[in-house]
Amino acid sequence: MNNNVKSNFKSNLFKLFAALVLAFTAIVAVQTFTTNTSTNQTVQAATLSRRERAAKEWIAMHESGGSYTARNDVCYGKYQLNIAYLHGNLSARNQERVADQYVYRRYGSWVNAKRFWLAHHWY
Repeated sequence: MNNNVKSNFKSNLFKLFAALVLAFTAIVAVQTFTTNTSTNQTVQAATLSRRERAAKEWIAMHESGGSYTARNDVCYGKYQLNIAYLHGNLSARNQERVADQYVYRRYGSWVNAKRFWLAHHWY
């Protein structure tokens, strides 16, 4: 192997390694952001204001009568979430967590979700 071929091989190998390191760093950053976002949403849900709790309960009563086992086609539980969102875990705790995540991502608050529900009869 001449020096030029060796040099190109080393250069390409270095570029490949650098690309892999960059990709791995990006994946770790996205996972960290996602974990922090989920944690923040869970914490937000745990400290709901009286108004937020009232809106959340209102939606639950209108969606399922407050039943964690209510079913309507592909929707399930107290908040009538698409059953796929629950990833096979139908527990009350998971329903609460997933409902909070869904509402905070889509509407920003339970009050906004209720406002949407009143206009469209779904959320």
